[in-house]
Amino acid sequence: MVRAWYMDDSTEDQRLEHQKNPPEFIDLNTLYEISGVEYFKVNEKNVAQDELINKLKAERGYTYEDELVCSKECLPNYEEKLKIFFQEHLHTDEEIRLVLEGSGYFDVRDKNDKWIRVEVVPGDLLIVPGGIYHRFTLDINNFIKAKRYFVGEPVWTPYNRPAEEMDSRKVYLEKLNNNRFTVKV
Repeated sequence: MVRAWYMDDSTEDQRLEHQKNPPEFIDLNTLYEISGVEYFKVNEKNVAQDELINKLKAERGYTYEDELVCSKECLPNYEEKLKIFFQEHLHTDEEIRLVLEGSGYFDVRDKNDKWIRVEVVPGDLLIVPGGIYHRFTLDINNFIKAKRYFVGEPVWTPYNRPAEEMDSRKVYLEKLNNNRFTVKV
């Protein structure tokens, strides 16, 4: 089960948990309501046959997918790439990641601009909305293999903060401020 928590202010190694003392965990419904980040559990061992992922792909129009591996052995300029992934940024489209192997952290900003760390492990599917400031890092295991999903041709352009003037940011904030990210009961 995925874990999410508010982060401390430490500047130690980004790959550490960075939990507050005492820890301040967040449940998945609250995560969605204060950030718009969605979480699903998927059968990572048989993705092609997983009903949930196939339903999401059809409903949201995910027509392109690929896999990426992030590790010291597989990623050229590994240390530099980790720094780039950890730069606070946004995308104009959703960022959809399904963890197949390994683990890592997505950090997202809540509606009060505080960092929330979301731990992802195999079977975790995270959908980060377009326009939200976020970043990614590996954990101390230094390895993740994930599927990425896109609507149409892949576009993965990060826009570093500040990017308040971007339409995707304005749309995201309007949804957030008007409570459009509410859990349906």
